[in-house]
Amino acid sequence: MPEISRRAFGGLVGGGAMTAVAGTAGAASAAEAAPAERPFRARTAPAAGKRPNLLVILGDDLGWADLSSYGAPHIRTPNLDRLARQGVRFTDAYSGSATCSPTRFSLYTGRYPGRTKGGLAEPIANRTQGLDPNHPTLASLLKKAGYSTALIGKWHCGWLPDYSPTKSGWDEFFGNHGGVLEYFSKLGQLGDYDLYEGDAEYKDLRYYTNVLTERAVEYVSRDHDRPWLLNLNFTTPHWPWLAEGDEETGAEIAAKIRAAKSQAEVSNALNHYDGGSVAKYTEMVQSLDAAVGEVLAALRRSGQEDHTLVYFASDNGGERWSYLWPLSGEKFVLQEGGIRVPTIVRWPHRIDGNQVSHEPNFSPDWTATFLEVAGARPDPAYPLDGTSLAGYLLRGEGLPERDLFWRVRANRALRRGNWKYYQDSTGKDHLYDLGADLREQADLAPDKPQLLAELKASWEKTASGLLPYPQQTS
Repeated sequence: MPEISRRAFGGLVGGGAMTAVAGTAGAASAAEAAPAERPFRARTAPAAGKRPNLLVILGDDLGWADLSSYGAPHIRTPNLDRLARQGVRFTDAYSGSATCSPTRFSLYTGRYPGRTKGGLAEPIANRTQGLDPNHPTLASLLKKAGYSTALIGKWHCGWLPDYSPTKSGWDEFFGNHGGVLEYFSKLGQLGDYDLYEGDAEYKDLRYYTNVLTERAVEYVSRDHDRPWLLNLNFTTPHWPWLAEGDEETGAEIAAKIRAAKSQAEVSNALNHYDGGSVAKYTEMVQSLDAAVGEVLAALRRSGQEDHTLVYFASDNGGERWSYLWPLSGEKFVLQEGGIRVPTIVRWPHRIDGNQVSHEPNFSPDWTATFLEVAGARPDPAYPLDGTSLAGYLLRGEGLPERDLFWRVRANRALRRGNWKYYQDSTGKDHLYDLGADLREQADLAPDKPQLLAELKASWEKTASGLLPYPQQTS
């Protein structure tokens, strides 16, 4: 497939020419059935009204092209595709990092993960690491502004007794503390049971995606007397590779966890390297789509749909069975496949549907956006690293020129316009023009040394203000 610009590619994926990307008759039919997307444009006459509810939904390790609306030829996601048609689909949206917990730090705090000690873990893997309860969060700041707050699903910012959503601004919590669990037994990353309501264990051995969906439906269906924030964090489609009905395979994994004599053996069981397939992964992504559909249907029945801003994204890029074409790289690295994620926003009261945006953005931007539309103020002692998109989305303002910055132990990256500076794990610097080379194959570093030096210097300046990584022990 020849290289195409990101704007052209976004149009192919979102409009009637999906066959150029997907290459199947089924995808072509789906594309032809949907009206063509139009470039994003804010409404000219802002609508007055009450502050919106915020429904913030995360998939887990969901790749950029894993939705049919983003080009997957074999995965059907009608509910998320419908959400995109009702709102804005972003083609150039990124996670705050390349793994689970650092991105969650960036979304919860609106700051680079390296601003806080807990954010240096990639990802959090023991009880000593976590989000400092004294640090302001999206939830705590919205709570001060009069919002009810809840988190349902994967927290992955620290374990009890020191860390928990209820210690960081969420009124309610139902979910798992760790980064992964077996979907039926709820045995998690540390080898113990990991499903909690508040700070107490909650026993439920049904398929986890269904359990979370039930809870989320119940929450949005309530008779709320205040605007609310719900962080709904699914573990789907993160390994182990289990769909509804796979209790037998789940029991085998749970038995390995119980028999494990070390943390490494627990991790090996959950990593499920001897399982999974494209078909199983497809089943998991489609179950995520169905779950989101149930929650959105409940929101509609409750009469709150018009005044609820729904945000859907992934916590980082996909891995193993994910469909990432045409991106290179995957979870853990700062190539596009590791950090570019599907992102959809719907707010019927303020934003028109059937639109596509190619403006680059990343997780901390959405924290700033949510705070602004909710009328909440950031804590001046903890300045945000994200830029609010509210002016762009609601008032037609242009986004200020800025760099998007990422740092992980093994990689570094910075995006300015279409230019991307990337340093790989060997320490070699690369320069890519994403507008012409989305696959990051044509390294222009030798041809544009001055531009490379400018972007590298900008990266170094930002990195100098972050906490250093602790030395690793062998």
